[in-house]
Amino acid sequence: MTTERGGERVRPGPPGTTVLYVRFRGAGGGPPDGAAYAGLLGLLAAFTPVVEAVGQDGALVDVRGALRYFGRDAAGLAALIRVRALALYGVDCVIGAGPSPLLARMAAREAGPGTTLVVGDVADFLAGRPVAALHGVGPSTARALCGYGLDTVDRVAAAPLAVLQRILGARAGREVYEKAHGIDRTRVVPNAAARSVAAERTFPRDELDRDRHRRALLSLAGELGAQMRGEGQVCRSLTLTVRYADRTTTTKSRALAEPTAHSAALTGAAYRLLDALGLQRARVRALALRAEGLVPAERAAHQLTFDPADEKARRLEAVADRARAKYGPRAVIPGSLAA
Repeated sequence: MTTERGGERVRPGPPGTTVLYVRFRGAGGGPPDGAAYAGLLGLLAAFTPVVEAVGQDGALVDVRGALRYFGRDAAGLAALIRVRALALYGVDCVIGAGPSPLLARMAAREAGPGTTLVVGDVADFLAGRPVAALHGVGPSTARALCGYGLDTVDRVAAAPLAVLQRILGARAGREVYEKAHGIDRTRVVPNAAARSVAAERTFPRDELDRDRHRRALLSLAGELGAQMRGEGQVCRSLTLTVRYADRTTTTKSRALAEPTAHSAALTGAAYRLLDALGLQRARVRALALRAEGLVPAERAAHQLTFDPADEKARRLEAVADRARAKYGPRAVIPGSLAA
């Protein structure tokens, strides 16, 4: 592994490092606004046309064809991207670099603010990490593996494929087996539609007050819901990430009862995620909420209900969306956020 700090390259990355996962951090550590994000994607496209938008704050970038043109390795290109993003948009970057999207994502997750983490030896990078650190391995899969003592990536890698398939099923077992060996068959797909959207709130100081945590989640759920409804999408699951004062994080995901972009349903799910973490006097630095598994709204079924309150809430939500589109995002907000 190689860490780059302050844009200064410490050591060149290995020749096979051709994928960057870039997360943009705007003012206060949150995602950039829509206009800035579009500009940042254009900035990346100046290096290579193979850019895939991820959520509303990240991108996968295949730099294989750009290395020789710019005369730099992947870490050098990452430094150049960071300098230009900061100079043109005032946005910092957290960047992971590796031979595949899987490893680049994992590296970016561990990189600190304003740094690039480069995956060198793949086996060394994966060794000792919890199995849940593998991108795409959810809580239920991790629990199933841990129940058999396969709690780290190297232990999963050492297990026979047949054993993993017996535990997880044929397809899931093979996917986890390959990921544990650093094999990733996915590719960076240029101009692919985002499969998730995310928003983050950073508190002005480390926050102990649970009510303030819930207010932040209410705001995040409302923001994500409005964005998805505006784009005609719904999500299948939510992921909550809590960042603490010491920069450690806790992440928890929950599948929704039905795909939705209804703010009330998203808020309720977000509250349940927070309650499930059982935080006791935790010093929270920031909360991030990600809506995942996006699909077009017309392809999702909504369970009809005879509850008039639910139908009324959805009609009011549609009216509020039209008001926000005309007068701005804060034209209509929940009363508890008005203070």
